[in-house]
Amino acid sequence: MPRGRLRVYLGVAPGVGKTYAMLCEGHRRQARGTEVVVGFVETYDRPRTTELLDGLEVLPRQALGYRGTTFTELDVDAVLARRPQVALIDELAHTNVPGSRNTKRWQDIEEVLDAGIDVISTVNVQHLESLNDVVEHITGIPQRETVPDEVVRRAEQVELVDMTAEALRRRMAHGNVYPPEKIDAALSNYFRVGNLTALRELALLWLADKVDEQLDRYRAAHDITGTWEARERVVVALTGGAEGDTLIRRAARIAERARGADLLAVHVVRGDGLSDASPAHLARQRALIEDLGGTYHQVVGEDIPSALLDFARGVNATQLVLGASRRGRLAQLFSRGVGVTTTARSGPIDVHMVTHEHVGHRQWLPTFAPGVGRRRRIAGFALAALGIPLLTALLELARNDLSLPSEILLFLVLVVGIALVGGCWPAISAALAAFLVLNYFFTPPLYVWTIADPDNLLALIVFAVVAIAVSAVVDLAARRAREAARARAEAAVLSNLAGSVLRGEHPLSALLSRLRETFGQDSATMLERRPESGRTPEEQHDPRAWHVVDAAGAPPCPSPDAGDTHIAVGDDLALALRGPTLPAADRRVLEAFATQAAVALHQHRLAEQAEQARQLTAANQMRTALLAAVSHDLRTPLASATAAVESLLSDDVAWSEEDEAELLDTAYQSLVRLDRLVANLLDMSRLQAGTLGIVTRQLAVADAVPQSLDGLDADGRVRIQIPEALPDVLADPGLLERVLANLIGNALHYNPPGRPVLVTASALADHVEVRIIDRGPGVRPEDHEKIFLPFQRLGDRDKDTGVGLGLALARGLTEAMHGTLTPDETPGGGLTMVLALPTAESPAIPEQSSAERPAPHRGTIR
Repeated sequence: MPRGRLRVYLGVAPGVGKTYAMLCEGHRRQARGTEVVVGFVETYDRPRTTELLDGLEVLPRQALGYRGTTFTELDVDAVLARRPQVALIDELAHTNVPGSRNTKRWQDIEEVLDAGIDVISTVNVQHLESLNDVVEHITGIPQRETVPDEVVRRAEQVELVDMTAEALRRRMAHGNVYPPEKIDAALSNYFRVGNLTALRELALLWLADKVDEQLDRYRAAHDITGTWEARERVVVALTGGAEGDTLIRRAARIAERARGADLLAVHVVRGDGLSDASPAHLARQRALIEDLGGTYHQVVGEDIPSALLDFARGVNATQLVLGASRRGRLAQLFSRGVGVTTTARSGPIDVHMVTHEHVGHRQWLPTFAPGVGRRRRIAGFALAALGIPLLTALLELARNDLSLPSEILLFLVLVVGIALVGGCWPAISAALAAFLVLNYFFTPPLYVWTIADPDNLLALIVFAVVAIAVSAVVDLAARRAREAARARAEAAVLSNLAGSVLRGEHPLSALLSRLRETFGQDSATMLERRPESGRTPEEQHDPRAWHVVDAAGAPPCPSPDAGDTHIAVGDDLALALRGPTLPAADRRVLEAFATQAAVALHQHRLAEQAEQARQLTAANQMRTALLAAVSHDLRTPLASATAAVESLLSDDVAWSEEDEAELLDTAYQSLVRLDRLVANLLDMSRLQAGTLGIVTRQLAVADAVPQSLDGLDADGRVRIQIPEALPDVLADPGLLERVLANLIGNALHYNPPGRPVLVTASALADHVEVRIIDRGPGVRPEDHEKIFLPFQRLGDRDKDTGVGLGLALARGLTEAMHGTLTPDETPGGGLTMVLALPTAESPAIPEQSSAERPAPHRGTIR
């Protein structure tokens, strides 16, 4: 019996219409003559969804008792007994009541599919197992019901039910998803615009990955190796040379022209792991490709054109960028080169050959580097000088017992031994000398430089060729062995270096310390050219033109020339080493160290600049808050006290004792309020100067909100809905009370009569969000940041419809307590102010020691 087919409607969020789409599909199939039944559908009493059940056969549910309550679940036996062609089963990730046939509903659906019945189901993206922790981090709400991604990926069809965040919020505001009493709480918590937008992006990316998988499976099943241009992918090939920067930028421009194109860089490493590429160039080019939004890859292959094309076809690339050959014209006559060969084999992949300044600058003749050390070469020449005469003398004594072929083989053994000891050049010299000795002493006619028999001439020529070839092979093996040993050592050094950085050490200091230890240097110094210095040759050598950025060991080098070895890193940085002179072969690793040191320095300075910018921003925000408070909040108590004192000093009115007492009390209360406000503003000034810490303590939002209503005419005009289980926050009680009073006062000012201001709170990750919701005229999204500017009335509004100046003070005080204050639109009209404060368990807030913590100020700003 063939297995049934699964179709899943994937929703970006609850309420987008997954069940509605599933029921519509059921009606369409039924109209085509397909036998469709409803195994389980949850309508949540939504009228339009419930109406779609009419006309469809609904199977009875299974009733189960649990802890004194009866629940209904999918009756798998009823579905199997009915055996329809298609079963509609909602909520794929649902957890069944204990005592059910299976723990999860997707397991029930697997049984139905195994019975040959097609199933149409639904699931929301937040219930996918791989995205569960991501969704919880975004929304702050854990999802306990999950379904393995593989279950959904195995479905023959997955259809996305999408809706913009604004449209879904409007649908909720109209009452199409939740009942009226739950709308405000839902909109202010899970169904925020940011949450819905993030969930939508997660769903689209997850579905795009599934589409890529389906395309790859189809291409593999049908043996399709050609490129399908479903999406532009640009691959740039890097050799590790200096021209790589030019190629990457050219490839990035090609990718930019095709919007949405992927950019990939690939470097082919030889199968023996021995690469001639410069680590410094590759490190810089990898950082460049990542800065441009691309990815870096390394593949292993002996045939570079084949490796490049295999990689390009594997990622379904449409364009390949190569650099023009650096070889000269004469070398290109003997070999087509990587570029020409790749172009000839590329097929449908477009190949771009990019010229650069290094074209034709490479030598076409190979360079021969000795495979063994100097001492071994001397030993090889010495062995040749002693061994050939000695072997000749021995063969002279045994002339009557040996033939010419035997004598040739004995000389060949000697040449191989010399190659093993001294390498290529001593062996080649010995082979030529042996050729001459065999000709003179052992080839008829003897003791003359002639050869009478052509066979003997051929034998001697073959001897010379074999001897030279064996010598070259032995030398190449020795050279490869030494390169492999060096590569292993370099890999160990770089691995140790990466480990020291990952363990949390200061990157630049760790790099210099590891460099000094690895190469046995007395000191390693990173130098930077002073901005005011020039670049003439004389100034290059002047120590005053350089300053030490960081150093390991002593004494540091005051200038690059003061070190025994130095490497330039760009125009303004240099790495100088003081100690034993290093061989030229070590410069590749030194260049890698120098490049990484420059990157570490750059990142450290970026971090310092970011911290300075953060401090300047915080100081500016505090100044803004101070200005707003002085201009806005000081005026009211000062005016009240002045009016009361002027009335008492007036001779025009005869005040009674009760009137005088009332005026004195008014003046006193105003001055007390003014004194508290000035004291807090002075604290804010000291805070701005870095001499005062905010006095934070653990407190409950449910206690702070009612206290902020004191002094506000809020009787019956504010509705508070704060959960009891809400975690405590870290905040300054007086400042938090002032912030809440400002926000609620503004909301009351613009809220229409007869409608209360709603104050709700919810936990989100390591923060608690307090939302003050009004139904007033609202603020346009483009003006959201303007409302926090002092004296800002948004230009096109009169002074009675603008938001209050207290918002500038509220935001400054909030951010001083490590919180945030952001505006949001209220669905249906109005403004929602979102006050986010860290919880008491938040790891992001540094604790204050008792010595740093200032004495608490009892007053609050009014």
